Formats: sequence, structure tokens, C-alpha cells
Amino acid sequence: MSEPIRPRTPLVILGTSLFAPEVTDLAEETGRYEVRAFIENWDVDKTRQTFLDRPVIWIDDAAPLAAAHEAVCALGTTDRDGFIERAASLGFRFARIIHPAARVSTTTMIGEGSILSVGAIIGAHTTIGRHVIINRGVLIGHHTTVHDYVTLAPGANVAGAATIGEGAYIGMGAVVIDRITIGARSVVAAGSVVLRDVPDHVRVLGNPARIIKRDVNER
Repeated sequence: MSEPIRPRTPLVILGTSLFAPEVTDLAEETGRYEVRAFIENWDVDKTRQTFLDRPVIWIDDAAPLAAAHEAVCALGTTDRDGFIERAASLGFRFARIIHPAARVSTTTMIGEGSILSVGAIIGAHTTIGRHVIINRGVLIGHHTTVHDYVTLAPGANVAGAATIGEGAYIGMGAVVIDRITIGARSVVAAGSVVLRDVPDHVRVLGNPARIIKRDVNER
């Protein structure tokens, strides 16, 4: 006897950026979600046309969707907390998008609103915060903590027992060795190799990574 087909959860995506089609694919390929609409908070003119053949709703008009839809944010930068908080204030609950081709330890915790793309591998006893974006091919080792609103670009490799501070951005192909702390809102440039702790609000670059800019607020 075949198992009954479970209905998919209606989902709205926050944002209509270039990353939004990618998130749409990831969400629907889980088999759990059906993307019904997009929500915009920047350019009201976008609500006058469809996006990926779906309606675009202005954030101030989105509250009626909150009861029946979950949400996820598709802004690839870390400047997404305000948009997410506004959606939360309207009553939206947030989906966890974990692509079936990602490998996540059963001992790992994933926060609401986080996105794990194709080929991501998350080690044992790791904690992923809320609204984290883990792009394709990202590796995160065991006993690591990734705080809220972090973005890890494709191919980033974070070793075990590391800590990635809130709102940090780890660039494409960057390597963070074990037991390293990356400070809040800091940026690790693409291809960099981090061998020492990185303080808050700086940009680092190179192999080994060195501070090239201070007072950064990567948002």
C-alpha cells in the first residue's frame, strides 16, 4: 500500500533578488514546500508584475498571508535582519530549507529561517543559528557554532570547534581552521585562509588572512 501524498506547505519568499530563484528551487526540491508568492520591501514597482510567474506582495500588505504561509528570506547579503523582523512582526513563521542533497548530522541543530544548499555538509554537534545561509558545497566541521544571520558563500570550509559571529560573511572558497573565532559582522574575503581569530567588524583577506579594513558593518 502506497503512502499518502502529504500536501506541501505554502511558502513565501522575502525578496526578489538574483538569489530568490535559487531559493525557490531549493525549497521546492525538498518536496515539503510550494512557493506561492514573493514579498518585496524595497521597490514597490515590482508588485505591479509577477516574479517567476508568482505574485509580488508589498510587505505592508502581506499580513493576511501569515496564517497559512511560512516564510524564508532570499537576500544573499547579511543585510536581511530588518526585513525578517518586519515579517515576524506580521506573524510569519519561518521555514528551515534543507536540500535533500545536503548532509546534516543528526546531532546538529538548525535554527528557523536557515537555508542549506546542495552539497553542504554539516558535522556532528554543530549549532546553526537563525536565518543563516549556507550555500552550495559549504563544509562546516563538528562542534562549531554559527550564529544568526551569517552567510557562507559557495565552497567555504569552516573546520571543527570554530565560532562564526552574528552577521559575519565568509566568502567563496574561504578556509577557517579549527578553533578559530570570526567576529560579529566581519567579512572573510573569498579564497582567504584564516589562521588566527578575527575581531568584530573587520575585513580580512589573504593567506594567511590579515585585516585590511576596520569598522566594517557587513549588513
